[in-house]
Formats: sequence, structure tokens, C-alpha cells
Amino acid sequence: MAYEVEKTDEEWRAELTPEEYQVLRKAGTERAFTGEYTDTETKGVYRCKACQAKLFESDTKFHSGCGWPSFYQPISDTIEYIEDNSHGMKRVEVRCANCGSHLGHVFPDGYGTPTGDRYCINSISLSLEPADEVDRG
Repeated sequence: MAYEVEKTDEEWRAELTPEEYQVLRKAGTERAFTGEYTDTETKGVYRCKACQAKLFESDTKFHSGCGWPSFYQPISDTIEYIEDNSHGMKRVEVRCANCGSHLGHVFPDGYGTPTGDRYCINSISLSLEPADEVDRG
């Protein structure tokens, strides 16, 4: 798939930390309960760490207890869905539709949410723009 933001592997490596590169560009996973945004309740917009595309709004974030930030719905048309049969599991990988960076996975077990979905996202794949900054910008 062609993305609006396309860079060479060398460009991504130069812009991202080794940990960010491993998750965003190599579909790695950060350890559970270690990410910066796992329990954050700050109001704002979550953006792709690689390209800064808006992905999720904080009012769709919920505490799922899974160890990663969880959202029940992305901002419209910001996510690409890829079938993922790795590690002996059948899952749906979610990537940034703007640059193709790996974000995490979506599961149909967001019980009690408006959509029934749980977007399980690596904190390291995100940056949070607090609402007071969104209002000023």
C-alpha cells in the first residue's frame, strides 16, 4: 500500500529511537504495564509517533486492564487493518494509515464500550497532544 508519508529504512532509523523503530517499523511490542500512556487520563489527541497523524481521541480511551493503552474507536479512516496470524494466533494488526507504522492490535472484547472493540496500542507508538495544546494550536 502507498502511504502519504513514505521514508527509507535509513530515514526511519535516524528519526526514531531503537525502541520506537522496533515497534513502529518492525511490528514489535513493548512489555505490558510499562508504557507511558497505559494509565494516562489526560484529555487530548493521540498521534502516531512516526508521522504525527491524529489516531485516537482521549474520550475513546478506557481501562481494559490488558497492560497497554486501550481505545474503543479510532478517529475515522486513520487506521489500516492487517490480518496477523503470527505467533500461533489469529489477530488483526492495526497500523497508521498515513505512514504504515505498527500500532498494536484490535480485539472484539471491549465489553461495555460503545463499539465492543478494544484497540490495544503500544504507548511507544503514540504521542499525546494534551487538550489545552490542541485548543491553542
